[in-house]
Amino acid sequence: MLFPFRNEPLTDFTQAHEQTAFQRALDKVKAMLGREIPAVIDGERLWNEQGFVSINPSRPEEVLARFPKLDVSHADRAIDAAARAFKTWQHVPVEERARYLLHAAAEMRRRKHEFSAVMVLEVGKSWAEADADTAEAIDFMEYYARQAMRIADSSDLLTPFPGEQLSLYYIPLGVGVVISPWNFPNAIATGMTSAALVAGNTVCFKPAEPSSWIAAMICDLFYESGIPRGVLNFMPGKGSVIGARMVDSPQTRFIAFTGSKEVGLRIFESAGKTQPGQLWLKRTILEMGGKDAVVVDETANLEAASVAIVQSAFGFQGQKCSAGSRAIVVDNVYDQVIGRAVELTSKLTVGAPDQSHLIDQGPVVDKNSYQKIMEYIEVGTQEGKLLLGGKPLITPENGYFIPPTIFGDVAPDARIAQEEIFGPVLACIRARDFDDALNIANGTEFGLTGALFSLDRARIERARREYHVGNLYFNRKCTGAFVGVHPFGGFNMSGTDSKAGGPDYLLLFTQAKSVAERL
Repeated sequence: MLFPFRNEPLTDFTQAHEQTAFQRALDKVKAMLGREIPAVIDGERLWNEQGFVSINPSRPEEVLARFPKLDVSHADRAIDAAARAFKTWQHVPVEERARYLLHAAAEMRRRKHEFSAVMVLEVGKSWAEADADTAEAIDFMEYYARQAMRIADSSDLLTPFPGEQLSLYYIPLGVGVVISPWNFPNAIATGMTSAALVAGNTVCFKPAEPSSWIAAMICDLFYESGIPRGVLNFMPGKGSVIGARMVDSPQTRFIAFTGSKEVGLRIFESAGKTQPGQLWLKRTILEMGGKDAVVVDETANLEAASVAIVQSAFGFQGQKCSAGSRAIVVDNVYDQVIGRAVELTSKLTVGAPDQSHLIDQGPVVDKNSYQKIMEYIEVGTQEGKLLLGGKPLITPENGYFIPPTIFGDVAPDARIAQEEIFGPVLACIRARDFDDALNIANGTEFGLTGALFSLDRARIERARREYHVGNLYFNRKCTGAFVGVHPFGGFNMSGTDSKAGGPDYLLLFTQAKSVAERL
């Protein structure tokens, strides 16, 4: 018997015993630094020579883990292994497949702080952000295990027809490629992979390079539970090499991807080209980012709105596709709201997050991100008034630290108001009135998340209809979707609106088979 799904509780780091437990986990994972982590193809661990390393963005000279050099031949081997494994895995009863997820969820729960500690080191998450990431990963496994059993046989949804026995099954697609991002390296990687597996598919999993250590830990949960060879293949390496090869393979049935718009569009285009020997149209499940906004009108609770602007913009250094990187405030409360947001932001602490649970902001993920964000900040000095931040932080560790940066009086069509920066940069836009604010909010190519702070019921109802985003929030921040509570995915160039963590997500990894037998 399975109890009803409930979200995993978050850790209260104001409690001394939780601080002590997390510090022990940090010490444990730090003792593992520098080890070689192999790829896993068809159940065999593969190491040849060093291909790349995972580093600590707080201390870039600190090597966390080393990974092998994979090429297209390895990608082909992994796809072949997954294709062989699919022949039997697809027929494993859904209850059995679900138990792999439940077992992995239980083990991750037991080692919760250990998984979170790796993210603190590998991608610079604060303790609280890392803890929420791990809780979400546990939620995905628990939720999808239950959803898989719910949808597997949906015959009871059919209309009875005299003289026929009717069935409706959701069966797996085949071999899938899962390409995960570094910003939610536990939750999103676990979510996409576990959804594909529990639906009966086999997976070649290629994580983002900066977060390959946590990805290996996720795979090890399934390997340690005895999942059959070839069902899950761990493929760390360059997306342009092994990722592209697996996407293009005629044996690949679907691609689940979370990442940048540019890479997502390339995958979408590649998947649309039928390769020689390919027997199907490939399915793409894409989440590609956003340029999200918090809108505030003159009726709003202005203090709550100011707090939400800061939380939305600067959680995990703004490195979230859901980040509220635009604050759109009507003119007659603009100065009050933005002034308060600047005041609150100035109190955020920046530093290496492994040093204390009190650190609000860690480094950005790597040198490339650091340089890109600093280039956008330079653009911002030409497009708006610098209200806070703007200069890189010099630290003894030479980490990739950028302070929370706010620009005021930014034009709605400015680059920093239109392009996804993926860093701690907030563009504040002055709107004439609510109508203008709503038009500005909708005025980008994205449509992922958005928030409105208002106490005007008519405006809330209008926004419910017209604010064109996949995840809309009233009088709360625009980040922090919970599995099973806020199905997550966006419109337009934000992706295929896959609604991860929702009741219909697993359908994307299946195909419906209708069977009728004349009696």
